[in-house]
Amino acid sequence: MLSNRHRTSFLFSASALILGFSTLTTQAEDFELDTLVITPSRTPTEASKVGSTVQVIEREEIEEQSLPLVQDYLNQLPGLNLSPNGGPGNTTTLIMRGLRGQYVKTLFEGIDISEVTGPTVQAAYGHLLADNIGRIEVLKGSQSTLYGSDAIAGVVNLTTLGGIPQGIEHSVHVEGGSRKTGFGNYSLTGGFDQGEFGISLSGFTTDGFSMASSGVEDDGYTNLTGTFSGRYETSGDLAVFASGLLLNGSTETDDGFPVADSPANGTFRQAAGRVGAEFSLFDGQLNNTLSVQMSDTARESTSGSGSTSTFDGLRYKLDYLGSLEISPELTINFGADWERQTAVTASVDKSVSMGGGWIDAIYSPFDALALTAGVRHDEHSTFGGHTSWRATGSYEFASTGTRFHSSVGTGYRAPSLYELYAPFYGNTELKPETSLGFDIGVEQRFLDNRLVTDVTFFMIDVEDYIGYHPVTYQNIQTNGEVKTRGVEASFAYAATDWLDLRGAYTYTKATQTDGLREVRIPKHDIALGATLRPADRWEISATAKIALDTVDGYVDGPRSNLDDYILLNARVAYKPNENTELYLRGENLLDQKYEVVQGYNTPGFGVFAGFRAKFAP
Repeated sequence: MLSNRHRTSFLFSASALILGFSTLTTQAEDFELDTLVITPSRTPTEASKVGSTVQVIEREEIEEQSLPLVQDYLNQLPGLNLSPNGGPGNTTTLIMRGLRGQYVKTLFEGIDISEVTGPTVQAAYGHLLADNIGRIEVLKGSQSTLYGSDAIAGVVNLTTLGGIPQGIEHSVHVEGGSRKTGFGNYSLTGGFDQGEFGISLSGFTTDGFSMASSGVEDDGYTNLTGTFSGRYETSGDLAVFASGLLLNGSTETDDGFPVADSPANGTFRQAAGRVGAEFSLFDGQLNNTLSVQMSDTARESTSGSGSTSTFDGLRYKLDYLGSLEISPELTINFGADWERQTAVTASVDKSVSMGGGWIDAIYSPFDALALTAGVRHDEHSTFGGHTSWRATGSYEFASTGTRFHSSVGTGYRAPSLYELYAPFYGNTELKPETSLGFDIGVEQRFLDNRLVTDVTFFMIDVEDYIGYHPVTYQNIQTNGEVKTRGVEASFAYAATDWLDLRGAYTYTKATQTDGLREVRIPKHDIALGATLRPADRWEISATAKIALDTVDGYVDGPRSNLDDYILLNARVAYKPNENTELYLRGENLLDQKYEVVQGYNTPGFGVFAGFRAKFAP
């Protein structure tokens, strides 16, 4: 646990890192200025013209750290926290800007992979392996206008393709280490003049550690995941695409109150796929994307006493996206979608459907200025209609390297099937939660773009919050607002051609409708990283996650302080040639004893060795 003196020291150090690098002068390659992102407008857009806050994790960073789960990378971004109930495979909640996973839309190759059978609809981050992922885009702020229900806090978009070289390429990755952990991945990619494809198969196993902080019995986990994606241009105006995800995870868990060692266990399976076509009309002025997707989940939980519960969820979705270039300055994006969700448990067999249409205008009268404005209307089979809107702006002063960016918008979250229909707890009179979100920030570039800093203020208010009655525990619409306020600050610095530095600091104040502080969200969150290339073929990388001033407790009960912690990871890699790599990495090098969820354990010190290779036939 960090003392108040150490806490103050860390905050001062983080501020110095974020603000002080502007005084440094060294030589390094320029940062790429024209990175394209998809998520903010659902069409390729230069990141420098996006008003919303968007962050990208590229494949190179995933390989550089070689951490096993997607959540390991998200946890390093400003404004994001992950709170797993134990080790891999256990329930893990993503928190974005102080709001929990039910307010975040998660996509895999355009497929909504959030599970529909839980108390709230959110993705199973405890099962998502990182080696199958080529790129992660994180879009923050109210995004219901483009993505419908659940996108109040933002969107996480996982993709596998992109930047595939011409020809066929095989890649292999194996790793083993502490807690009898083993990992293996095989990927096959192909790039051609008319398209590209990728196939990936990953396996992960570990004896793990006790899920319960008080436990001594290890709780193991196994995972087998396969992905595929492909795109083929049949002509200059028509392309077809397909993608899929097959996931099978098995977890040993603990249960009880408080949680303690037990023979409890669970399984999670997910099969998801999407097929569609892209086609152009009117000499390429109107681009269209039409797709259909499906996600099928099966979850089984066996308690320590031997009772078993099953949860089967199914989502079908139809989606259309159009993009019309009115002029070089004005583009109109528009679309419509419809989906049906079904949940089947021992006591519930219910379905809901929802559909909506939206339009979003992108206006850039000159290169430095980009504005967007959009509106959406949805209809839900249970609660009826809802309209949301958003607007964004970005303005760059090229002479000083300064860019202002801002977004404002409304969002909504439709009640889950559990909240509507669960025996004893469900309430069909519920209406959507609604929100108003705003952020404004400034990005500043220094030293010929080698140093990029950004400071952003954000706020989100959620009304009509769905809670529960203190006596009957039935789901009800509560009075008051859930409120989050905060500041995100980050930097990326290419100090030399052999040293890269990056860091982020987030201050978050989040309160529930009764004014109590929201749990499991550090008030101060610091993430630091460095990559060093001391000699030809050698690379050393390190990351630090520092969480300060976190509380936990029951929804309407007293709060208790969780220990502050510093989570330090490092990796040393050697490349005999450009296509082969050997590495050794360490997790929790300081062997911190900490909790992110009260009563649940976290991994201690661990060492892992791995091998990567790429080759063409």
